[in-house]
Amino acid sequence: MLIQSISEYLTYLEVERGLSQNTILAYENDILGFFEYFKNIENPEEIKRIHFSEYTVHLAENGLLSSSVTRKIASIKGFFRFLAANKEIKTNPSLSVTSPKIPKKLPKVISYEEIEKLLKNRLTTKEKAVFELLYATGLRVSELVNLTVKNVDFKGNIIKTTGKGSKDRIVPMGKKAKEALNQYMKERNLLIKAKLGSKGELDYIFLNEKLEKISRQWVYNFIKKQGETINKTISPHTIRHSFATHLLENGADLRAVQELLGHRSVVTTQLYTHISKKRLREVYFNINN
Repeated sequence: MLIQSISEYLTYLEVERGLSQNTILAYENDILGFFEYFKNIENPEEIKRIHFSEYTVHLAENGLLSSSVTRKIASIKGFFRFLAANKEIKTNPSLSVTSPKIPKKLPKVISYEEIEKLLKNRLTTKEKAVFELLYATGLRVSELVNLTVKNVDFKGNIIKTTGKGSKDRIVPMGKKAKEALNQYMKERNLLIKAKLGSKGELDYIFLNEKLEKISRQWVYNFIKKQGETINKTISPHTIRHSFATHLLENGADLRAVQELLGHRSVVTTQLYTHISKKRLREVYFNINN
């Protein structure tokens, strides 16, 4: 019964809510982890509020950050809401469950000077294109690795990408990013021709030596390695944060940055910045006047 209910819930997330496969997999892992902890419970009807409290403590004691605990509990609560809505359980034990408060931390960013320094490193054409595109567009790493040739309009200098919740958005591509991407595409196309012949065509833009799309781990490792040259621990998300922060510091409209990042709420966009509270207030009141 439990496995069937979980399967039905995951189908609901995919079909009704249109969530990505990565998000659905995260939900599945969170729910299965909860029931694996309570091995003796096979029927969701047996779950009580105290089980949520016990599991929350268990996660915290195992060193999980508040943000990770909150996400896992939210996943499990969503599953129980689904069960209650479909009358698979009489009462929803998660209704009064609260998640741990997440301290609002300013995201890590790097300066213009550090960006320039990293771009002066000895990079391959692919590495430079990846870095330039991340910084020029604020793409998430999952969006970058899934870019296809059809996603890029070189004449219009725009990129079409699909973000969280299967939401499409258009992002402009700057001159430097376009030049770096053009240079990489020449090398990429020569590689494809050498291995597949003149009629060879592949959808994904960024490819590895096997002509498969690059992995998210490859991008993480590449960016991490670059960070070491400036004695900082950085990730692709650091580049995304820096993109947003630098735009806002130069007077970009908060709503515009929100659209570029693909955020549903402007509140989320604010957390991606290091600009002063005074500047945030000015932008907010300009929006609401």
